Amino acid sequence: MMTDNKEYQMTLSIVSYLFDYPDADWWAKLPDCLDMSKKLTCQQNRQVLMDTLNYIDTMGQQEYEDLYVRTFEFSNNTNLYLTMHDRTDFGKQAREMLEFKNLFLDNGFDLDKELPDFLPAILELCASLPAEQANKVLTATRPKIELLRQRFVEARLAHTFLLDVILTEADELEGKTA
Repeated sequence: MMTDNKEYQMTLSIVSYLFDYPDADWWAKLPDCLDMSKKLTCQQNRQVLMDTLNYIDTMGQQEYEDLYVRTFEFSNNTNLYLTMHDRTDFGKQAREMLEFKNLFLDNGFDLDKELPDFLPAILELCASLPAEQANKVLTATRPKIELLRQRFVEARLAHTFLLDVILTEADELEGKTA
């Protein structure tokens, strides 16, 4: 049986992967994602991840890629950049972006390919950290994730359930490190 640390790390890594752009390499590694999902001990998270993988598989490559682009790249309401959803001015967004950048720097990481408010990057950061540090990052980003979840609900996106997995893991980490 995997340790609790390994469980949250694996779960967040899988969710991060599922939110990444579905290029050829992503599709090639999708079966590995399914295998990892089957190993999770949290039945609820395991089921959500397996259902999501089934949804993606059933949809097929072209249709899913089209959905991904429409949903996460061309929509200001449902894109995966967390500073985009409640910005009232660019100064506020710049300050928030700096806060996200500092989350990475404070934990010994820097980003060279992604913006620091990109949800998959934040999840990968959390998956690489000890539970206490991952909890701090998820606590800092939780309001933005909850707002994104609200937007997903309004858009009736199946990916809402992946955000629920993140929030479940955040709750678990908070309980373990409190």
